[in-house]
Amino acid sequence: MQLRYGDSSVDCTIPTERLRGVIRPLSVSVEDSPEELIMRALDGCASILSHFTSGQRVVIVTSDITRSTGSELYLPLLVDELNRRGIPDRDVTILIALGIHRKQSAAEHEKIIGPLHGRVTVLDHDCDDPKMLVSLGSTANGIDVLVNRTAVEADRLILTGTIGFHYFAGFGGGRKALLPGIGGRAACLASHFTLLRPHPARGRHPLATVGVLEGNPVHETLSQACALAAPDLILNTILAPDKRIMAVFAGQWDEAHRAGCRYYGEQFTYLLTEQADLVVASCGGYPKDINLIQAHKSMEYAGRALKEGGVMILLAACRDGYGNATFFDWFRYKEPAEFEEALRAHYEINGQTALALLEKAKRFRIILVSHLPPEEVRSISLIPATTLDQAMIAAVELLPEEYTAYVIPEAGSVLPVLKP
Repeated sequence: MQLRYGDSSVDCTIPTERLRGVIRPLSVSVEDSPEELIMRALDGCASILSHFTSGQRVVIVTSDITRSTGSELYLPLLVDELNRRGIPDRDVTILIALGIHRKQSAAEHEKIIGPLHGRVTVLDHDCDDPKMLVSLGSTANGIDVLVNRTAVEADRLILTGTIGFHYFAGFGGGRKALLPGIGGRAACLASHFTLLRPHPARGRHPLATVGVLEGNPVHETLSQACALAAPDLILNTILAPDKRIMAVFAGQWDEAHRAGCRYYGEQFTYLLTEQADLVVASCGGYPKDINLIQAHKSMEYAGRALKEGGVMILLAACRDGYGNATFFDWFRYKEPAEFEEALRAHYEINGQTALALLEKAKRFRIILVSHLPPEEVRSISLIPATTLDQAMIAAVELLPEEYTAYVIPEAGSVLPVLKP
């Protein structure tokens, strides 16, 4: 069995008597081309698009290079639709929703917008530029929703992206394009901080978890922020494991997003009758394993298939390292309790991801196959390996003789769920 690792693949062999299954999303046959799916979704938005007219300035928000979305396909078709409604290229701006991520290179811009490169203006959001931020008001929990001025001052605002599981916001896509996508740093931090239970309680809010929207405090905060911006339209894709567009949801920002989340949950949840001693998981290759912060999502989902104290092998090349300079520094805290106390005192989004990783490292024994320096991998409580073969040798030494195993080729896309 081939598992993706960065831009390449590696061979994975598990003894037949040990393998309990290969965890994959449901197999869905999609007869229509991605272009047909996109155009059908836009045709269903005719009443919304009728309000887009000549003389209006349109901002389209789209994801950065850390997420495959199909933007190189849907953005040109979306701009062509605007052209047909009298809005020329010069009145269209593509705004890259970096959140707190790094700026994109010219080559990455070209990859994101495809044939639109050179036709329309492309801007990277900057969460730390006060001149480019404007307040929309406050959420119910008092967060000042500072977002990108260019988006706010546009006559029409379109949010785009892709829907997938998110380990504490429930699902990605939809409202996340606004906050944290084009939010100020303080607003990004504050919205993510809501995943922790309010003082004096400790730990994560039980509903701030993957696949849950109702009652999820992070989702509710992000939705309230998005409502303040009142985007005119969203277009969200759903990608098959091979990154091909398999569905497109477009329309009113909340309704279309919720419909897409329901579909995604149905297609990408995998029911288990038992957990295993060993899970071998690939993030699905680049860009899902571009850095450790992104790869952690696969670690989170794959852990659902693993017995307490079990062994996980995670294939994550991490070509961009950790994903943020501050992420590694948080591992000076070696125990979750002291880590959480420090995080509450000085919250950072990357610190919260680091805490979630440390908690799993305490529950399981996790072998990371990556390009990261082995001594650094050990210092974050993971076991380093440079190849899958090396990782398997190390895993067998930690496992019972009659161990059971699952393989998850696309751990960044599928959620194992244990039946009651």
